[in-house]
Amino acid sequence: MSKLLTHRQPEPDLMDLAQEAVAYAQADFSAVNQAFVDRLLELHSPPHARVIDLGCGPADIPIRLHCQRPAWQITAVDGSLAMLQLAAAAMAHSPAAQAIGLLECDACATPLPDHSFDVVISNSLLHHVTEPLQMWREIARLAASGGFVFVRDLFRPATLAQAEQIVKTYAGNESQLLQDEFHRSLLAAYTLEEVKAQLRQAGLSGLRVTQASDRHLDITGTL
Repeated sequence: MSKLLTHRQPEPDLMDLAQEAVAYAQADFSAVNQAFVDRLLELHSPPHARVIDLGCGPADIPIRLHCQRPAWQITAVDGSLAMLQLAAAAMAHSPAAQAIGLLECDACATPLPDHSFDVVISNSLLHHVTEPLQMWREIARLAASGGFVFVRDLFRPATLAQAEQIVKTYAGNESQLLQDEFHRSLLAAYTLEEVKAQLRQAGLSGLRVTQASDRHLDITGTL
């Protein structure tokens, strides 16, 4: 019988080593990142919006979002300088360079003003966060009244064998470094019930938690 994953196994908060950042940026996340953008725009797509992406990594999602909604003002936040350097390089010769602001800071404790964003998004940040209430409270602080929240993350499989199969299926052709990172991320992820409990504790039980795929969960709603 495969080992049950009853408790998460935390991983580092930041992917701040240059080697890790480059491996992540070079991996093919085009399909999952475009799916994130498509789902956001299905759920919420006003003509103008102030948007913040918490834990933006190399900023592929903000760049894709800018291409489809050039009128949106986007702030992309990450605590890893290595990631933001890759983001700046990706935007260097693109109109996105003038439309997307990059900010190096703790995504769970930004220096940005209260209630200053109409849309708060995050992809694959939650499983890095050891104190998730900090993240949810920061989201609530940053969102304007009526602001829309869309968070997507991994969820922890029930068994080690399931985690290993997910890595093989979706990262089997990637570098060993990236496969190892993905495996650690799955083990560090929260379950749907754990996320629901976090939201209740943070006073955000109005947000909806749903399973989006065999490895992703979505948290959506209006504050």
